[in-house]
Amino acid sequence: MEKHFKFTTSVIALPLFFVVFLWFVFWLEIRFGFDFIENGIYPRTFSGLQGVLFSPFIHADVEHLYNNSIPLLILLAALQFFYAEQAMKVIGYGIVVSGCITWIIGRDNYHIGASSLIYVLFSFVFFKGLQTKYNRLVALSLAVIVVYGGLVWYVFPSPEITGNKAISWEGHLGGLLTGFFLSLVYKTPEYKKVIKYDWEHPDFDASADKFMQRFDDNGNFVNIPKSEEFEEQLGFVSYYTVNVPVNYEIVLNEKNESKPEF
Repeated sequence: MEKHFKFTTSVIALPLFFVVFLWFVFWLEIRFGFDFIENGIYPRTFSGLQGVLFSPFIHADVEHLYNNSIPLLILLAALQFFYAEQAMKVIGYGIVVSGCITWIIGRDNYHIGASSLIYVLFSFVFFKGLQTKYNRLVALSLAVIVVYGGLVWYVFPSPEITGNKAISWEGHLGGLLTGFFLSLVYKTPEYKKVIKYDWEHPDFDASADKFMQRFDDNGNFVNIPKSEEFEEQLGFVSYYTVNVPVNYEIVLNEKNESKPEF
């Protein structure tokens, strides 16, 4: 399985290009006096649908953009390294689906920022690692929840945060749900554990296994019943017996040498 974890230039290029593009869009807005906020998601309006595609690339200020840049760099790099085949699909569908959820459940305001995509990546990496049951991916899931576990609290309404600094918890919730959904949709058979022993099969019947029969319910070693032991011996004997008659010839224990002459 280790062959699937290959470091390529895309592990660095993908997150770096994505974050640089976000800063480039923000630079265009400042340099030429554009106002891209109205291109964000405005829930339940036809014009607001454009934000499903554009909102992740629009940020209110430098602080907003900076807070999203670091998690994007880390999570995109992890996604590209561990899930290279699914990376672009997760990013593309993650932006669209989470944006649609925000458009449906969001408050009547413009929703902008790449935080919804961050929640998609966080949710996908965490849940997918647990689903694969592969030790390195499970460790990645635990690392993600340790570092970014606090993000979970921002999927709930925060009425104390109002005004221009209001957090789009709807976008966060949409991203979290989208990441979990994508983790179920995209399978990773390359990380499936190879079954080596009979007891690893899901339909393994321990009661029919001769070795397991020698243990009781508490895990103590016990002798099998005499009748079963006798049947095993009969089976063993019959395996080495034949019905062909065998004739034996008795040969005296004498050396095959000529007797000396006198």
